[in-house]
Amino acid sequence: MRNYKIYTAVVLLTLCFVSCKKDFLERTPGTPLSEDEIFADPALAAKFADNAYNYTITKYVRFNDHRGCLAQASDEAVSGNSEGTVTSLNRGLYHEHSTQASLNDIGDIWKRMYACIAINNKVLAKLPTIPPAPNATVSVFDPKRVEGEMRFLRAMSYFELTKRFGGVPIVDKVYEVNDDINLPRSSFDQVTKFILSDLEIAINKLGEEGTYSASNYGRPTVGAAQALKARVLLYAASPLNNPSSDKAKWKAAADAALVLMDGRYALQTTYGDILNVPNSPEYIMIKIKGNTPLAGEMMQDFSMSPGSGGAQGQMNPTQNHVDMYEMANGKAITDPTSGYDPTKPYVGREPRFYNNIIYNDLPWQGGKIEMWAFPTLDAQGKPITLYGKDWNPGNITYTATRYYCKKYWPEVYRTVGGSTTLLNYIYFRYAEVLLNYAEAQNEADYKVDDATVYKALDDIRKRAGIQLGANGHYGLKSGMTQLEMRDAIRHERAIELAFEDHRWYDIMRWKIGSTTIGVPMKGMDVVKNTNGTFTYTPFVLGTNFQKTWDEKQNLYPIPRTEIYKSKGVLTQNPGWEN
Repeated sequence: MRNYKIYTAVVLLTLCFVSCKKDFLERTPGTPLSEDEIFADPALAAKFADNAYNYTITKYVRFNDHRGCLAQASDEAVSGNSEGTVTSLNRGLYHEHSTQASLNDIGDIWKRMYACIAINNKVLAKLPTIPPAPNATVSVFDPKRVEGEMRFLRAMSYFELTKRFGGVPIVDKVYEVNDDINLPRSSFDQVTKFILSDLEIAINKLGEEGTYSASNYGRPTVGAAQALKARVLLYAASPLNNPSSDKAKWKAAADAALVLMDGRYALQTTYGDILNVPNSPEYIMIKIKGNTPLAGEMMQDFSMSPGSGGAQGQMNPTQNHVDMYEMANGKAITDPTSGYDPTKPYVGREPRFYNNIIYNDLPWQGGKIEMWAFPTLDAQGKPITLYGKDWNPGNITYTATRYYCKKYWPEVYRTVGGSTTLLNYIYFRYAEVLLNYAEAQNEADYKVDDATVYKALDDIRKRAGIQLGANGHYGLKSGMTQLEMRDAIRHERAIELAFEDHRWYDIMRWKIGSTTIGVPMKGMDVVKNTNGTFTYTPFVLGTNFQKTWDEKQNLYPIPRTEIYKSKGVLTQNPGWEN
């Protein structure tokens, strides 16, 4: 495993950091301050430790830096202009994807997570030697908090690796230049055990919610470590990693989620701005963005329709995803009693549809979204087709599906007279905790009408605005079987957590890619009629937007460059050997 690309953080005399590509933590010649000098000063040591945050995942749109996201790889959306880092995933070309220089979810994540781990290991090794901060600057370096953060970040880094690759090499110490670092892969269970051991320490070292100053908002707290533990155990209990369906693993996951359901957190009153508030009772840990410039990440060059001031408009939800949204009464659109009218497909849907999806004829920024074709005649009587301002089939920068993503494009974001917004990256929020609990409890100890499982879903659906039914539930059937409840929980995750980096990994851990990814991806054809009404017809997208699925895709391949450098020690995931 020699030559893992790890970045060594170095403090300059100006107290700024630079990064150098080295093998693990080899010493960098010519640095202004020596390692001993850095760790002899608690302020410099704190800055060194903070550099680990530079390698965490901090944004949804991270493929090719700002033109692709995991939602476009799953059944949630497609990349409207066939962004290469996304389509390589769609077509199963993972090896090509893992070696691209641009940001992606395979090779880049492998390097970033081990870079973070290297810094964590260095700080943990040096922690006993760092002198206490002077009384006047005691807040500069709190060794208890720093250890908690380093163990949390190390645990989170290993989880990001295991959920993509399965078992990976455990690097738990600082390696010297001449050490053998061709390390074999540990099993998924071994890495999970290592993660959980770090989290137990982090839980005892980190501060409680509300104890950090405003300048430290966004650092992990006890709740963040507990939320990560609950997620780690949920993944460990899932079909991909628990083929024997060991109920004890599900029970552990349910218990871990239940710890967070003690009143510390609550669902935010509104769902529609879940990414766009500076703080919330629902937030457990976020990366707060601050005001985002219009031409920046996720906005003008990615989310916004070119007809409404955007540049690319390539974040296009699929009809597959849109059809999952129920009616306001909580019934599926396939239910003949739901009230769904396919001639008016956007009328009467549950409120999260209107929070997440931009569709044709939606009132928007003082006008309307126009994604229609209008067959007519020109002045000479020849047939022509006119197109709405937000869709044009002759321009690849317009939506392929006739939808845009409202979650990534709040209405306040406009080119003229608009305002900035936040678009935070959410690591953990309370709704996920409720969903984690419901899923794990349903699998661990299924009981018909389990009140705790129903309550978790009802709380989320009530906040969403789904109507209360006569049976006391929010669109949920009474007396569901375990299978029916499982389907209900999975459906709820797909809607509630839409476009928040969950769906793709849920598909992998549930092993349901063949029925979600390996099916035709669809859009909605919209024709404007002469009387101003619209005709809506679902259609199968072109080949550039279709996706392939094979069971080997439940895990990513280890990047080939790492396999080659390991001298045969690092083994490949099944199915990816060639």
